[in-house]
Amino acid sequence: MPRARKTQVSLTDTPYYHCVSRCVRRTFLCGKDPLTGQNFEHRRAWVEQRLLFLAKVFAIDICAYAVMSNHTHVVLHVDAEQAKTWSQEEVITRWHRVCKGNFLSNTWLDESLRSQMDSAQLQAVERIADDWRKRLYDISWFMRLLNEPIARQANKEDGCTGRFWEGRFKSQALLDEAALVACMAYVDLNPVRAGIATTPESSAHTSIKKRVNAAKSSYQPKNLLPFVGNPRANMPKGLPFVFTDYLLLVDETGRAVCDGKHGYISKNALNVISRLGLSENNWLELACHLEHNFSGAIGKERMLREYHHHIGQQRTQGVSASRRLLSVA
Repeated sequence: MPRARKTQVSLTDTPYYHCVSRCVRRTFLCGKDPLTGQNFEHRRAWVEQRLLFLAKVFAIDICAYAVMSNHTHVVLHVDAEQAKTWSQEEVITRWHRVCKGNFLSNTWLDESLRSQMDSAQLQAVERIADDWRKRLYDISWFMRLLNEPIARQANKEDGCTGRFWEGRFKSQALLDEAALVACMAYVDLNPVRAGIATTPESSAHTSIKKRVNAAKSSYQPKNLLPFVGNPRANMPKGLPFVFTDYLLLVDETGRAVCDGKHGYISKNALNVISRLGLSENNWLELACHLEHNFSGAIGKERMLREYHHHIGQQRTQGVSASRRLLSVA
């Protein structure tokens, strides 16, 4: 039986999660339907635009994403501490950007009407805002508000009703740096492995393309979690890797995957792999078959056991794959 989503998220163990949403109908999310000849490519832009919009509203950052023909990959970073610093007004204002709110919240935002509210109403608004604050760093609410508008829009375009997405999105906790960088590379290389792009930077509606285009102008996209370099004292918020190293790593891994060979990894990329304690062969296996090797959380054995303990699950899943792929080289 599937576990409740809230029992799969443990911010004590990690703020990083890999989420996958898949379509249930034969009709593709995007691309060309070979049976009808109808092209749904424009829907990829719907998902990408909605995803980047939600990142501006929620206290959830986007590390990587790839919008595929019948599913979407996204790697998220939950910043609960940021949400806790927001004022009540900011929480309500943010929530109103994605939902209509209610009579009390709309009244409270109008300063001329706020003074007319009694203490019971003010306390009710405070309780509502506290609930919305929690939602604004909740992965389930993020994915819900990503997928539901897309489903309604697609159903309207298709002239039908019913489910568009699977009832539950898949979520995997990324427990350490090795799991994080492997999952990001896995997501960024999805279009290459699927044969719809020849290189990562040419793959439409992906984070890697957005990052590369920004890098050409010497900046990082504001709506993606930035790369801030290797771990150090007074570490700023961001991905704990050097961006150029990551690009080399993805490029060399992508060549190996596309050619169906282990190949070689560049000298610069090897430094990253060595720092994460992985061997070349293990890295390729991890980056090529991440979902096959891990059905749940991803990380080294000790962190896996701690994570499953914290979420109240007695059996630790993925131990054998962790020992084989994430043990120190």
